[in-house]
Amino acid sequence: MENDKDEQLVLDDDDEPQINYPGVKAMPLIIGNETFEKLGAIGTLSNLLVYLTTVFNMKSITATTLLNVFNGTTNFSTLLGAYLCDTYFGRYKTLGFASIASFAGLLLIDLTAVFKGLHPRECGSKEGSHCTSATPAQWLFLLTGFALMIIGAAGIRPCNLAFGADQFNPNTESGKRGINSFFNWYFFTLTFAQMVSVTLVVYVQSEVSWSIGLGIPAIFMFISLLLFFGGTKMYVKVKPQGSPFTSMARVVVVAVKKRRLQLPQQPRSSLFNYRPLKSINSALPHSSQFRFLNKAAIITPEDKINPDGSASDPWNLCSIQQVEEMKCVLKVVPVWAAAITYFIAMTQQTQYVVFQALQSNRHIFSHSKFQIPAASYTVFTMITLVIFLPIYDRIIVPQLRRVTSKEGGISLLQRIGFGISLTVLASLVSALVEGKRRNLALTKPTLGYEPHRGDISSMSALWLVPQLSLAGFAESFTAIGLVEFYYKQFPENMRSVAGSFFFCGMAASSYLNGLLVTIVHRTTEGAATGNWLPEDLNKGRLDYFYFLITAIGILNLGYFLVISRWYRYKDISAVHSNGAATMEMEKKSDKSIV
Repeated sequence: MENDKDEQLVLDDDDEPQINYPGVKAMPLIIGNETFEKLGAIGTLSNLLVYLTTVFNMKSITATTLLNVFNGTTNFSTLLGAYLCDTYFGRYKTLGFASIASFAGLLLIDLTAVFKGLHPRECGSKEGSHCTSATPAQWLFLLTGFALMIIGAAGIRPCNLAFGADQFNPNTESGKRGINSFFNWYFFTLTFAQMVSVTLVVYVQSEVSWSIGLGIPAIFMFISLLLFFGGTKMYVKVKPQGSPFTSMARVVVVAVKKRRLQLPQQPRSSLFNYRPLKSINSALPHSSQFRFLNKAAIITPEDKINPDGSASDPWNLCSIQQVEEMKCVLKVVPVWAAAITYFIAMTQQTQYVVFQALQSNRHIFSHSKFQIPAASYTVFTMITLVIFLPIYDRIIVPQLRRVTSKEGGISLLQRIGFGISLTVLASLVSALVEGKRRNLALTKPTLGYEPHRGDISSMSALWLVPQLSLAGFAESFTAIGLVEFYYKQFPENMRSVAGSFFFCGMAASSYLNGLLVTIVHRTTEGAATGNWLPEDLNKGRLDYFYFLITAIGILNLGYFLVISRWYRYKDISAVHSNGAATMEMEKKSDKSIV
């Protein structure tokens, strides 16, 4: 990324007509804040499944469902956080408050491990030994920590990326390149933090002490707070401009009111065309998609226009600009729906892969006592992403740019679609590997017994690496592509909401994944093949479950190909007269995705 020294007019503060964009100068603080925040949050969340089943004595199916609900609620809460941010508080204040809440939540969860009275007694090591459940008071303390983490995630996740992009001048070439690279390098440092969390932090939690292992993330979060507030005087702070949802609601209401009117034959010149001078949103031309909404901009004799050109009654007349901003959001929804199934496939690489590792040979060397913690195997997904992203950003993209003349080398939907196809392959490999693991556990001598689960297969857990690496490649394409897609396709005053869309997709996938696991668990419980998802994977058919995920992924890929042909990128054909940012984007739909 290049430093952006250009100045631009401020659109939201009459008292301060110009600002300097710090560009990369602010990146160490912003990315550092996000890195340590993720070191804290992921350092706790990545091993919660093991913590709940070993310390809080929960059954794996119950713990998995609880975490699906927790992750879903956490990600859906980002929509509320984004709304409050864009409407009332702005990104800086929202991030500050949310970071403090996240620190408090991590501290409470650590205390459940520090004090014996805040968690149940330890289960016996023998098969059939009795395990006590957590008391209501212990549950209340733990769930309070979860609630504070939800509040923290609601503010941090949708705002951090947009806040970082705010530090670049999007009206200059260096600023545009800085924003594009920022997304890639943001995920690079984020993934590095995840690697540390699922290796060193998880190892301390599993092999040394839960008290120390859960205390380290709280310390990381405190460092994150110091970094964030350390750059207060440097940051560009975009002020909120009111609720963008009110404008969208007006478009729907007025379109319904005027549903019986006929659209003019020359809509570009006949419809109401007004945009406030101080709007930070790019000027959008009239489009033919969702034509019904265009009726909201039909001017009737009853409609009155103010001297400044605005509608006197905004609930009876909307501008083409408002209508097109509404269309930007609506067009994104079908793509968002395709992302849900992508996340379901990715979730399996972080949940059931842990149980697979627990019942596989985790020793690196045959005569060594050291074994890799089960929750740490997801690091192979992250290693793949960390190695591939710099190569993609610095080598592959420039080469593709010369061939395609596109700013990102390939279009955003092509990048997303290629990642979705990789998740289908990852699920298929997962099914084949699980079949091999189970077969060895049943037919050959095993390496021991995992308490409350079953025999440990002689298959090396390193056989899980191919599926995890494929998931890493998929994430480098689809996850980053989705974040950039939402950021660029939403109206500028909804960029925090755009960030929350990514996490809302993860939330929906968490709920649907929990529902899918529950349905499969109950449906197959009395089947001839036996329960697919029991506590002891050797007695189940997890490979069948992976094949089911593969089939769903193939259907989703077909759906995405259809949607991508229909989609039209946001058409920015004009420049704000008051100096607002514009960006070059593809104006045609993708005819080929893979």
